[in-house]
Amino acid sequence: MKTFGGPVLFLDRDDINTDEIIPARYLTEITKQDLKPYILEDLKLAGFDPKGEKTKQARVIVTRANFGCGSSREHAPWVLEVNGITVVVAESFARIFRQNMFNCGMAAVELPKPAIDTLFSFRECADAVVSLDIEAQTLTIRGGEREESFSFEMAPFDKALVLAGGWVDYADTKY
Repeated sequence: MKTFGGPVLFLDRDDINTDEIIPARYLTEITKQDLKPYILEDLKLAGFDPKGEKTKQARVIVTRANFGCGSSREHAPWVLEVNGITVVVAESFARIFRQNMFNCGMAAVELPKPAIDTLFSFRECADAVVSLDIEAQTLTIRGGEREESFSFEMAPFDKALVLAGGWVDYADTKY
């Protein structure tokens, strides 16, 4: 079973779109794995390096509102998946991106702005890690000497998709 959590990459901006997650010029690649080096290549944030160690080590992204807006393409969650990212936490997601995350067996966790602000208060902790309990619908962040936990909602079918490993694995067990 997939582990949901790990080191955190903080992307402090609203409206990060699918072209910033995976630039459209790479959509002709043949396999998901071929997308791997291009994750977040066009994202412009002060101090952010898409090729840096924080990006390579990340298993969780914490960001702001409307993550995954723009073009509705599965390539955006795919590039996260092949880079080992299993969880994205945001105030809100573009609807199609969010569903594509679930369809790929990844967790898209929505938390209210005050909770997102609390998560961002951990960004200076070099050891910040998130753990997610899908069944209990709880998220815990640890860093330095601190720890905070939050409850989140996930529709039963979306939870079933995530726990199964995505739509294909879910369908294999049901049909």
